[in-house]
Amino acid sequence: MIKHLEQDSSLSSNKGELPFPILPIVPSPVRDGYRNKSTFSVNKGVDGDPKTVGFYIGTGKGRDIVCVHGDHLLNMPAKHKLVRRCYEEFIRASPLRPCILFHDGGHWREITVRTNSAGNTMAIVYFHPQNLSPEEIDVHKASLVEYYIEGPGSVCQLDSLYFQESTMTRCSHEDSPYQLLYGEPHIYEEILGFKFRISADSFFQVNRDAAEALYTTVAELNKDSEKGTLLDVCCGTGAIGISLSPRLKKVIGIELIEQAVQDAKYNAALNGVENCEFLSGKAEVVLPNLINAMHFEGTLTAVVNPSRAGLHYRVIRALRNHPDLQRLIYISCKPEGEAMRNFRELCGKTDLKRRFTGECFKPKLAVPVDMFPHTPHCELVLVLER
Repeated sequence: MIKHLEQDSSLSSNKGELPFPILPIVPSPVRDGYRNKSTFSVNKGVDGDPKTVGFYIGTGKGRDIVCVHGDHLLNMPAKHKLVRRCYEEFIRASPLRPCILFHDGGHWREITVRTNSAGNTMAIVYFHPQNLSPEEIDVHKASLVEYYIEGPGSVCQLDSLYFQESTMTRCSHEDSPYQLLYGEPHIYEEILGFKFRISADSFFQVNRDAAEALYTTVAELNKDSEKGTLLDVCCGTGAIGISLSPRLKKVIGIELIEQAVQDAKYNAALNGVENCEFLSGKAEVVLPNLINAMHFEGTLTAVVNPSRAGLHYRVIRALRNHPDLQRLIYISCKPEGEAMRNFRELCGKTDLKRRFTGECFKPKLAVPVDMFPHTPHCELVLVLER
């Protein structure tokens, strides 16, 4: 990251050093078995079995992709590994082929496992319908339920079993509804004393204990703007805004995934939080109109927590051009990727072509938070001010 930032003269000092401190890494309170969500793929294994469930190694270009189990991984809880093993056993006994390449046919695809600190478990099975009739698909859904609830897979003690018919690599609930085959529609997690509902496709930090450290860090970094308004862009199920809500006058969250917004609204009501408002839609569509028309109390701060693709330039333009926005806290799981483009757009020179006309932000400090022990990656919290 430092090398990338130093390439922009507006972000480096005369000595070639960063003009803002990078604080020590905030450690994860737990190192092993911390993941609360794992997605396992289906492909040819090392032994050539096409119904192997695990993780890809190799590359498509090299035509050497194989699927390995990954049961040795320290960051994954035993329950996730158990659900994976059972799913592999189930599809190997199924008469249906796996779907490795969409155009090549087959049906059984990935499985996602979600767990919480209370031990509840949700599994989501992805299935390509190909040319099967609804009645034929129902037979295989019933077989899946029987296996996991009454058969050998019952050792997994699932609380929720979902099924999604998907003809694309990734489908939202709106594209193809998640079908609840068994159990409860949600699992719940507690963060900093607040309870959160988690749906099949909701974003939630994969390390619950480190998420508490992350949100506490964000609250401390926003101490100067307490009792103000927080604009929470890419808010997910509302965890950041709700956890910071006691310190703020108002929280306005924006999130693309409609189900996550419904969860955020539910979470606010569940916790008796009345100063949070959540809006659904693409941030680049919602934010430009919202930010110019909204009425806010106290100082205005923005927290952005985008995917690895970063923020759309229209979001950057809306944030940079709003004169009352004096602090922006950018959370990134891959700061050397597209987030670096965002940093340069927020902190760089005026760009009349893209209408970046507002005063540029300046980095104040950066705090890495170890959300992913046993990997070289950290979540980076970067505070920008002007």
